[in-house]
Amino acid sequence: MNSPINKPHRKHHHNNLRKLGPGLITGAADDDPSGIATYSQAGAQFGLNLLWTVVLTYPLMVGIQIVSARIGIVTGKGLAANIRDTFPRWLCLSVVLLLLVANMINIAADISAMGAALKLVAGGGQHGHSVVFAIISLLLQVFIPYQRYVRVLKWLTLSLLAYVAVVFMVQVPWHQVLISTVFPHITPSAEYAAIVVALFGTTISPYLFFWQAAQEVEDIRGNDKRTPLMQDPSHSRRELRRVRFDTYVGMGFSNMVAFFIILSTAMTLHVAGITHIQTSAQAAEALRPLAGEVTFMLFSLGIIGTGMLAVPVLAGSAAYAVAECFNWPEGLDKKAHAAKRFYAIIALATLGGVLLDFTSIDPVQALVWSAIINGVIAIPIMAVMMIIASKPEIMGTFIIKKKLRILGWSATALMLTTVITMVVFQ
Repeated sequence: MNSPINKPHRKHHHNNLRKLGPGLITGAADDDPSGIATYSQAGAQFGLNLLWTVVLTYPLMVGIQIVSARIGIVTGKGLAANIRDTFPRWLCLSVVLLLLVANMINIAADISAMGAALKLVAGGGQHGHSVVFAIISLLLQVFIPYQRYVRVLKWLTLSLLAYVAVVFMVQVPWHQVLISTVFPHITPSAEYAAIVVALFGTTISPYLFFWQAAQEVEDIRGNDKRTPLMQDPSHSRRELRRVRFDTYVGMGFSNMVAFFIILSTAMTLHVAGITHIQTSAQAAEALRPLAGEVTFMLFSLGIIGTGMLAVPVLAGSAAYAVAECFNWPEGLDKKAHAAKRFYAIIALATLGGVLLDFTSIDPVQALVWSAIINGVIAIPIMAVMMIIASKPEIMGTFIIKKKLRILGWSATALMLTTVITMVVFQ
């Protein structure tokens, strides 16, 4: 017999789970296969001495993502639409074009990694697997209703738990992990600076800003009882609390997984002297003889699961940005015939990524260029976001307060430092 005391407790947890949405999916999508490759290289090359980067970026990531979500939920418009209405048209066009290019390269790297991971697990041809993954992703976005599709993405976030499980398959000196995280040994070298830059650029990425703002707008359009806060501020306290909870949990989940990937590869690959990892599939294959078949399978299947989550976010964020910039009908809640150009951009980004895999372009070098583009465009986008979120004529009484301003501008300064360092060490 159920105790009546437990019912409110269960209801409280259920309500908290329902609050998770755009922030959780955005955070999980940040740990895409190309990100996994970066985290794996960090652990393999420098052991425990880069765990501090994940801890440092967490509050900054939370701050800037809350700003993007807040813009969407207050104005009822996506990030590109707000940039279009506030700044010169050339700025919006430049940003979304670079975002589209960077996202296509990232999609190519992710789809290639998924194909390579499935080849490791089940055999077959890598390119064939990649094409199948791309087609499945595209069909899901076009033909599955938005509310149902979002639930699919939520379930896919569970694939990231594979990387938490990996850590418990190996011996970990937790005392040393704590010491190395708080007091890391920083190596003054070009290689160390390059991987730090890559980690920051992987964690704070422009496509995440556009996606989370757009998903807040989608959620408003999909619920008759919800309106933008500028139109109806009566439910603002509840909605802003939900955004904070969702973003804190989503970014926390993302950074926890990144932490565990660095830790697991540090405890296996680095210890074994394997310090050069370029792709997530290489990391999985290298783990096989060191940590066993189960660890290898978890790592490989995690690559596939995170790829199926990240590719739609990459393609979708590009489509939202382009459609909003040109004021085209947009949204995953719309049928394909009602937003043809929006879905055409999704198809272009996804299938364009697949075509890149069939060229002679080095996928690792392409990913480096994607990281450079992302790092460069992140700076003006973040600065523009902070300006928009501070304008009373756009945000009304919901302009960001001191704490968010500090976090947002600190994240912007970090990305500027990252790009300068990247240029110096190229």
